[in-house]
Amino acid sequence: MALNKYTFGMGDRFAHQGQAQLTAILKAKDADIAVYPVWNKSNREHLLVKTKPHDLRAEADAAVAALGWTEAFYVDADHIGLKTVDGFIRSSDFFTLDVADFVGHPASPDSIEEFVKSMKPYLGPLSIPGIAEPFDLTADGVREVAGKFLLAVQEAGKIYRHIYERKVGAFATECSVDETDKPQTPVDLFLILAMIAKEGIPADTIAPKFTGRFNKGVDYVGDLAQFEKEFDHDLSVIAFAIKKFGLPPGLKLSVHSGSDKFSLYSIINRLIKKHDAGLHVKTAGTTWLEEVIGLAEAGGHSLDIAKEIYEAAVTRFTELTAPYAPVIDIDPARLPAPAKVHTWDSAAYTSALRHDQKNPAYNQHFRQLIHVSFKIAAEMGTRYTDALKANETIIGRNVTTNLFDRHILPIFG
Repeated sequence: MALNKYTFGMGDRFAHQGQAQLTAILKAKDADIAVYPVWNKSNREHLLVKTKPHDLRAEADAAVAALGWTEAFYVDADHIGLKTVDGFIRSSDFFTLDVADFVGHPASPDSIEEFVKSMKPYLGPLSIPGIAEPFDLTADGVREVAGKFLLAVQEAGKIYRHIYERKVGAFATECSVDETDKPQTPVDLFLILAMIAKEGIPADTIAPKFTGRFNKGVDYVGDLAQFEKEFDHDLSVIAFAIKKFGLPPGLKLSVHSGSDKFSLYSIINRLIKKHDAGLHVKTAGTTWLEEVIGLAEAGGHSLDIAKEIYEAAVTRFTELTAPYAPVIDIDPARLPAPAKVHTWDSAAYTSALRHDQKNPAYNQHFRQLIHVSFKIAAEMGTRYTDALKANETIIGRNVTTNLFDRHILPIFG
């Protein structure tokens, strides 16, 4: 499957905001921004909220039918491996191959040396169009990168072939190497793309780990100039690798944990236009946060539910934050006391949670904790989902505004 140039990943933990999300895409179309929706959900999220992959397909199909969307859309099996992919094959047409557990573990010595040998034509000063200074590519350097990533890419090849042998119809493939301890350099990316080509994976997107912190639900933390340089070089590397390795011509960068990285959007916007490059951005948990904001804004019993979620989250802090430790930075001392939150009105709660950095009441520690606490809402069962239904209009407005005004427009507009 050849993906559209610009695609936008939208997570929806509880599968109630499909139409509100698609409305943001329709607003983009009205603004002459050709961006296409990708509904995504991971196996972990399905387990926590007790849904199945076909529920996500049903949500996407229903939103598309209700709003008359006639163009391309996708359903992403997010961060799947061989152990989890089978449940997604029938309902998904976009597969994010997650091989993080294999990064850093060496492949067989013979396969590493075979890869080093295949890179011999590129050893020495490696000049890539669009990058001023050539890279010095050595056999030892290739061997080191292969020792870290080759086994992971070989695993990605196994997952891809497993899907290919079982999937009826076309599908898109994303290779994810973002969940690693260190960012990949442009040279690393070049070699990873060579490994992907060698494995025969027709990758549509590649999700590297970029420099800086991409914490859940909050803005980027890092050196903006360094990010801009790396992102620029990565786009040049991809264009070069497509020609050299015969990768799909539409291969593009994917930005994971892409929601709320407001300080990066003007950089990304400028560079994809400079390179005439495609882009995929994943915004997983930001819709869930807008649900909580909408409930708080509605007041009354709905505000009580929002407060209850936070109070339980503080009590279960370690349990909820441990799975997300690499992608959150929460200072418990900066969290408001549950007793204080219990006294808040709608404005106080939404001011703390909504990502408005101009608002002095905004609290990124509060926001990150709510971000990883959707398990609590899931445990509420119909009490939570009934509140979503009762406040559909106010929540939907928040979801649409957040996706279009704060994300789609600055990234792709």
